[in-house]
Amino acid sequence: MTYRVAIGGFLHETNTFAPSKATYEDFVQGGGYMPLARGEALLSACRGINLGISGAVAHAHEAGWQAVPLLWAGAIPSAHVTREAFDRIVEELLERLSRAGRLDGVLLDLHGAMVCEHLDDGEGELLARVRQVVGPETPIAACLDLHGNVTARMVEQADVLVGFRTYPHTDMAESGRRTALLLEQLMRVRAPLAKALLRLPYLVPIPWQTTDLEPAAGLYRLVAQQEREEVLSTSLFMGFPAADFPECGPVVVAYARSQALAEAAVERIGRAYAEAETGFAGRVFEAAEGVAEAQRLLREGSRGPIVLADTQDNPGAGGDSNTTGMLRALVEARVQGAALGLMVDPAAAASAHRAGEGAVVEVALGGTSGTAGDSPYAVSASVERLSDGQLLASGDFYGGARLDLGPSACLRIDGVRVVVTSHKAQMADREMFRFVGVIPEEAGILVVKSSTHFRADFASIAAEILICKAPGPMPFSPADLAWRRLAPGMRLSPLGRSFQPPG
Repeated sequence: MTYRVAIGGFLHETNTFAPSKATYEDFVQGGGYMPLARGEALLSACRGINLGISGAVAHAHEAGWQAVPLLWAGAIPSAHVTREAFDRIVEELLERLSRAGRLDGVLLDLHGAMVCEHLDDGEGELLARVRQVVGPETPIAACLDLHGNVTARMVEQADVLVGFRTYPHTDMAESGRRTALLLEQLMRVRAPLAKALLRLPYLVPIPWQTTDLEPAAGLYRLVAQQEREEVLSTSLFMGFPAADFPECGPVVVAYARSQALAEAAVERIGRAYAEAETGFAGRVFEAAEGVAEAQRLLREGSRGPIVLADTQDNPGAGGDSNTTGMLRALVEARVQGAALGLMVDPAAAASAHRAGEGAVVEVALGGTSGTAGDSPYAVSASVERLSDGQLLASGDFYGGARLDLGPSACLRIDGVRVVVTSHKAQMADREMFRFVGVIPEEAGILVVKSSTHFRADFASIAAEILICKAPGPMPFSPADLAWRRLAPGMRLSPLGRSFQPPG
């Protein structure tokens, strides 16, 4: 049987404490995601890259579905999605859906942690509006990020929600394919699955959520093992621990042929999550301390590169990728053979392009996000290389995506090279150094503005990885955020204190 399926997506991970909101123009540009695509152009734009929509479309083609492409839009994490952006994108997606005609199913590529200026639960609202258009009988399946703050309304409105199982998210396309396979079963059987949702009691700093390390690696092995016989889908959503609303936090969701089976699956995973609490730990270095440790490792024989993760300015968690603490620490320690990226500063990039390669420019780099303890860094820098910012990110995270970083430059400050760009994207691919002449494998120290996704392409070349803290808008620990609306009793870190509303 040929199934007729509407396919679309709308992705945003919202840090409600971050400095900059997501506008419609941010979704048009993409910022590390593919740019906004609609209609038939969506099917070709997503081909062969690591996104949920890509895996779903690939399965649709292989299975002979009649795909009805709607609209796909994604923007790099930031503060709230503006009301204008949300309304404009959702209204167009729904208008295309209403004109789609008879459908056997709907498949959506979402994030799961979207907060808007005017509502807490962006995906819950979107799913409810899609349900109004297609009616109660048409199955709706959604692929979600591992960091989704999954709400009761999302579970209610969708027939299935399927989460990633890796962080770095190297399985985004694979998860889209799993979502499509599950939707196919629903369309064939035409009977709803039992659902179970379990909320979990503590938040985890995002660097310790990586599935490259324990205990997360073991938890996700357990999640996959629950899918057998009558249990069709299980997902552990670690939550994005920087969205100040009551349903922020980790959850388990399961779908099965019976309610008892679904509930048993979530309870097994929930027990394992509780038992793993002491394992979510590790050392975090202050900026100067991390640089000094990297220098020590190099003196004692490490071949490099030593990778320092500037976790508190991670644009994948809402940072603007322009704080200066790690750069200052490198320069003040007189480090040689170091590189830092990305420093997003359109004015500095423009100044370098006006001056030309080989020139010396006076710039005030970064420091424009209003982060406490951060400020622009006024320096003289040599312009080593210029670029238009177009590159192919070929590592496992971006998976062949074409990025547009805008006018860009490699600036040298003493022994430190800084990759300066005009557009924001998370440093998670070695090509994001190479495109301006920095060979990451040859560096002694690499500073990456990322928390975990960099591991997908840098772990294989790193002699050591150090998680570092410099002033930035995404504190390493959720306990350091100024929460007001989180659910009372949620522990703010593993073995940490429980949240109680102020006042």
